[in-house]
Amino acid sequence: MLQKISGRTFRDHGPIKILHPGPENTGDSGIGSIGRIDHATFRGKQTIRMHPHVNDEILSYFRTGKVKHSDSEGFSEDLGPKKIMLMKAGKRFYHEEEIDGVAEPHEGLQIFIRPGEKDLIPEVIFQDLDELYSENKWRLLASPSEETKLRFSSQTWIFDTRLSSDSSFELPKLPKDNLTGLLYVYQGSVTINPELSLEKNDSLIFRDEKFTISTSTGAELVLFLTDENSPIFKEGMYSGNTRG
Repeated sequence: MLQKISGRTFRDHGPIKILHPGPENTGDSGIGSIGRIDHATFRGKQTIRMHPHVNDEILSYFRTGKVKHSDSEGFSEDLGPKKIMLMKAGKRFYHEEEIDGVAEPHEGLQIFIRPGEKDLIPEVIFQDLDELYSENKWRLLASPSEETKLRFSSQTWIFDTRLSSDSSFELPKLPKDNLTGLLYVYQGSVTINPELSLEKNDSLIFRDEKFTISTSTGAELVLFLTDENSPIFKEGMYSGNTRG
């Protein structure tokens, strides 16, 4: 099964575009543990004051600009293209972001993943990336296993890659069977097999499918994998189901 989600599906909230990836004909606004994806673009300086999260696991994946993160666990760190962060909010957690998009626009994703269970102990994990981009190969950023420093409590995996122009590519070897995937076009454009085109902000949901990804222009991609049959808590503050 291949299902395209148009970038027009995003809901605008000022400089932040919000995607709930669950198909409209279902009772769930998410897909398994993938609750919500925010694609933000800020110009200039802006501060998002201290605010709460409850039962969300949030991967901050910022590709340009700088962000100073401060939180209720006592952490204060500068985030950017080579430093990403996983906030595991658990029962209750507060954080603040000072965004610097002066030298270049701040652009990136905040990815809201549903936890494996409710009210876990809050935890903040930072990861320095060896390279800014993973050129023409999949890079595993976060997972539920000891394979990654950034570790989800649910059965969720996130990869990224940057593809050269005029190249073809395939999915990575999946970590287990019967996973659901969401392929997100962060920059550029790709073609799936020969017939399906995806532009920036478009996504593709797939289950039990193999396909070829090709690009003439080059592209940056983020790949989400989730086990829809594994335990998750669907009532997180931002990652939770918004449908009745």
